[in-house]
Amino acid sequence: MSGSLPRAARSTSRDRRRRPSPAALLALLTALLLALTACGDSSSDGDDDSAAPSSSEAADFPVTVTAANGEVTLDERPEAIVSMSPTATEMLFAIGAGDQVEAVDDNSNFPEQAPTTDLSSFTPNAEAIAGYSPDLVVLSNDTNGIVDALETLDVPVLLLEAAEDLDDTYAQMELLGEVTGHVEEAADAVADVQDRIEAAVASVPADVEGQRVYHELDPTLYSADSSTFIGSIYSMLGLENVADGAPEPSGGYPQLSAEYLVEQAPDVIVLADTKCCGESAQTIAQRPAFGTVPAVVEGRIIEADDDVASRWGPRVADFAETVAEALQG
Repeated sequence: MSGSLPRAARSTSRDRRRRPSPAALLALLTALLLALTACGDSSSDGDDDSAAPSSSEAADFPVTVTAANGEVTLDERPEAIVSMSPTATEMLFAIGAGDQVEAVDDNSNFPEQAPTTDLSSFTPNAEAIAGYSPDLVVLSNDTNGIVDALETLDVPVLLLEAAEDLDDTYAQMELLGEVTGHVEEAADAVADVQDRIEAAVASVPADVEGQRVYHELDPTLYSADSSTFIGSIYSMLGLENVADGAPEPSGGYPQLSAEYLVEQAPDVIVLADTKCCGESAQTIAQRPAFGTVPAVVEGRIIEADDDVASRWGPRVADFAETVAEALQG
């Protein structure tokens, strides 16, 4: 409202010559009160519209969560996040917190709008990270004591280590939703990943159950067994992992021999070394004795994206769909 009074409340020079009646005074008082109330409501509504947080900022702060580095408390919604983990970067953008990300490490290549820098997650430097004035740093490992170094500089740190299963992935996405003020968006993102994986599993023909899979991490034949995050996806799809029988489990990532692999006769081979090492269905077929492997004979070699196959973020649904599609054919 402009601030002017209603016509009934205005006076003229002729009106002032007469003493107003009690009824007129009551009308004037009522009009004044209504006008002030209307103006006050209009101003208040405008302020509320501009200051009220959106649904993506609905989380109450301060927020305290528990990460791998213990309890972490954020007094306010972070607006300058530095992600030193490609997986965390993907999660942050998936839950709608991308606008709060100030910088990411040099391996965070997805999504395209991620503000990639020359910050190294392999040799992290606390001073270089602090140079971006972050109010939150997200890490996937504590290389060279980087957590303590950042905390010494009074920089809040969230350590989210590699997920062991899908539940860990969902928990990390929800945790990031809490600390960034995107609780609802994180819940939606988790539900989307769950629905897509369930659909992928349901699309796999029944006769696939029990087929054997070999997941290749690099040309030296390192693999991942069913105890690992990526191995759990194969289990959900009904596949048996040839790495489960490795003589030396090596923490879930055994190095297999060519002889062992040929003997195991995998029905499906998934290459997670196409980008790093240039491996393909053609290079696999050229390996000695691999011409007899069922996966090679039947053309069931999946050339996966290394990044998608190695990160435990929201694109795990993409990976499950890729493998499921290959199993359908």
